Amino acid sequence: MGAGGRYGQESAGCAKGVRDMVFNTGAALLDAIVLAVVSKEQEGTYGYKITQEVRQVIELSESTLYPVLRRLQKDECLSVYDMECAGRNRRYYKVTEKGMAQLGLYKNEWKRYSAKISIMFEGGK
Repeated sequence: MGAGGRYGQESAGCAKGVRDMVFNTGAALLDAIVLAVVSKEQEGTYGYKITQEVRQVIELSESTLYPVLRRLQKDECLSVYDMECAGRNRRYYKVTEKGMAQLGLYKNEWKRYSAKISIMFEGGK
């Protein structure tokens, strides 16, 4: 499922068989979620673990995650290092100072955005 795809395969119709969220996940939201997950680990974390934690919030395949990680690395929001684990190299991702600043911006924007949506859903103006 791509970054802009729908998740919640059973959500067709009016709440019939609703299992997961049905909203599209844009690239910025996906970046924010990945940065939030990686930022929880001071020494960084690796791709499979990131995938598992992101999946607690949205449906995500590893083939979707790795381009996000590469983009965040290219944008200098993540640094990368390799470490041996059980005889194999494991690539770790760590949030940079720039990444923490970007995450702060995402958090502030999310608060404003979600507050507006909540007001709309609750019948406000």
